Amino acid sequence: MNELTGHDPAELGELERSVLQLMWQHGTLSADQVREELDRQDRTLKDSTVRTVLRRLEEKGYLTHILDSRTFLYSPAEPAPMVAGRAVKRILEWFCDGSVEQLLVGMVDSSVLDHRELKRLAERIAAAQDASQTGVNSQKANGKGEK
Repeated sequence: MNELTGHDPAELGELERSVLQLMWQHGTLSADQVREELDRQDRTLKDSTVRTVLRRLEEKGYLTHILDSRTFLYSPAEPAPMVAGRAVKRILEWFCDGSVEQLLVGMVDSSVLDHRELKRLAERIAAAQDASQTGVNSQKANGKGEK
């Protein structure tokens, strides 16, 4: 996946976020399909408005398209968790001096994360560390480790 143009996800407008959510839910949609889906959400928009939003999201690096006959089919350029990760990174920089610990403590203190969720995160982190250590140890055993 190539790096996005450095666009800050926090700067996306409400309509842009709605369109991105549709793309993540459906995978690939034409402009007409996006307009129909928005219409189902009681957001009736002109065709030109939908096409403008899709073009801007593509320019910002959130969508890609392919041409199928004469129809542009749009798809997300990357999964939602990757975009969310960049948004959280920006929040870390703005409010927590880059400290993940400060962010997590704030999330616990403000009841965004409960202790059960925090415990699950700690277990996932420990499992990831174990997996990376196992990978390093197996590389060393195979003679592919550090020299």
